[in-house]
Amino acid sequence: MQQTLILGNIITMDEKRPAAKAALVKNGVFAYIGSAEEAKKLAGADAKVLDYGENFIYPGFLEAHCHGYMAGDRAIGQANLSQIVGTDYAKYREIIKEYMEKNPEREIYVAAGWNENDEHVTKAYLDEICQDKRLIMITGGGHSMLLNTKALEWAGIDKEYAKKMGPDMVHVDESGEPDGYICEEPVIKLMPKLATSVEDAKRLLLAWQDIAFKNGYTAAADAGVELNTPLSKEAYYELAQEGRLKLRTYAYLLVPENTENPKAEIARVAAERAKYSSEYFHVIGVKTFLDGVIEAHTGWQLEDYADQPGYHGLERYNDHDKMVELITEADKEGLAVHVHSIGNGATHFMLDCIENAEKITGDLNQRNVFAHLQFVADEDIRRMAETGSIPAVPPLWSPKVPGGFEMEAAYVGRELADQAYPIKSFYDAGANVVFHTDYPLSPMMDIKLSVYTAEKRTLPSGVFGEVGTRSNTGEAITREQALRAMTINVARAWRQENRMGSIEFGKLANMTVFDCDFLHDDIEKVAQANIIATIVDGEEVYKA
Repeated sequence: MQQTLILGNIITMDEKRPAAKAALVKNGVFAYIGSAEEAKKLAGADAKVLDYGENFIYPGFLEAHCHGYMAGDRAIGQANLSQIVGTDYAKYREIIKEYMEKNPEREIYVAAGWNENDEHVTKAYLDEICQDKRLIMITGGGHSMLLNTKALEWAGIDKEYAKKMGPDMVHVDESGEPDGYICEEPVIKLMPKLATSVEDAKRLLLAWQDIAFKNGYTAAADAGVELNTPLSKEAYYELAQEGRLKLRTYAYLLVPENTENPKAEIARVAAERAKYSSEYFHVIGVKTFLDGVIEAHTGWQLEDYADQPGYHGLERYNDHDKMVELITEADKEGLAVHVHSIGNGATHFMLDCIENAEKITGDLNQRNVFAHLQFVADEDIRRMAETGSIPAVPPLWSPKVPGGFEMEAAYVGRELADQAYPIKSFYDAGANVVFHTDYPLSPMMDIKLSVYTAEKRTLPSGVFGEVGTRSNTGEAITREQALRAMTINVARAWRQENRMGSIEFGKLANMTVFDCDFLHDDIEKVAQANIIATIVDGEEVYKA
């Protein structure tokens, strides 16, 4: 029997035993939590010892919404533009050219992390950088792309396609020709064409696993596994079979907007769950998009956009009956529905559908997930809790970022922009709040800063420049609430609360070690915390 003795300041997130000095792990699960003296007595003479001294040991942190393949791709397969604060097209050009020089063999170049602003760039910008090969630039949020002329031709984005999709999704010049900028559905359709092979997908997923462990995460929800390529499912499956996937991944498979046959889609996902699921990769639901994003004028609002009277955004999934059917069919299979919902109109629509579905199924505990929730009507915060839905909120997005906030204010009005990203209101209503980073579509995947921004509603000085604070400071939460939103609450969302999320007898021995007490140290010290180790099944998978 494999035994490991863990020593340090343990914060368990177990209300019955909130702190301990030692844990004994047997065969990857906790066999004892308590005093160091007793743990040493129970441990065998050949037990491995991991002594973290005065450092602090937490349950393994859980990421509620991210994109594994894309994270690996942006780390080792693409030019990284997200290193630039704000928008700087001259610096973007330098980064792209340097990447091209280092990778002359590539037939297609992709640069990701572009931060849109009011300046509208076209294919001419990318043509100046590269004329003889395909070049694509993707926004940090992944909802918009800019293509050079070669890439437009390869993707089949021409005048007829632009007419079919409409100017909201394919921008055109005065003659009706695509100008290179596309967003939402055309982007989603193009993404899989950028993938290569299952082996390459495995390489990217392993790079993502390294990133997650280095940042202290021991499990993650991949929201829309096939978003970049259907090959991801095969890659996850093979890595799990080979014993190389150690980051437990809870998968939501992608369903098209307003899908013609919701019942057939759920049947497909159920079949793929049976085919691909295992201990380290498990399908738990479906993912779909209700709307887009505010910066592209595609977030679905209840109100008109302030700068576009008569227009309230893009309704990507707006067929009420089909969504109700999707929810009810998913419930029959024990699957949850996970939606991208930025605007208050999207969330209102989805809650209407869930309420109707619950009348049909009688199931008030389906644990459907709403990711992002930039704007939410007060009545819908209450309904989120009443329907047992899961608000997945991003505390790292709540600060008032220069440039970004001004854009929001111009698009939706300053008063509404100041009320973005509620958190405490969800807690107060009784909802099971979880945190997400949306990595890599959002460039920060940071536990300590998630705790910091949850309490302060801003970022420390020097992180992304000098950021401010929105007026809704009352949405700040306690540090304990923040830790729960990254541990036990996420486990509940995945129906894994009996296996992970806290350090308790019989649960998986997943832990994260920091040199900081997130509950009691000065908040500015929290912002400077360093990760010491990440532990999965009682074994160190990352050590600083």
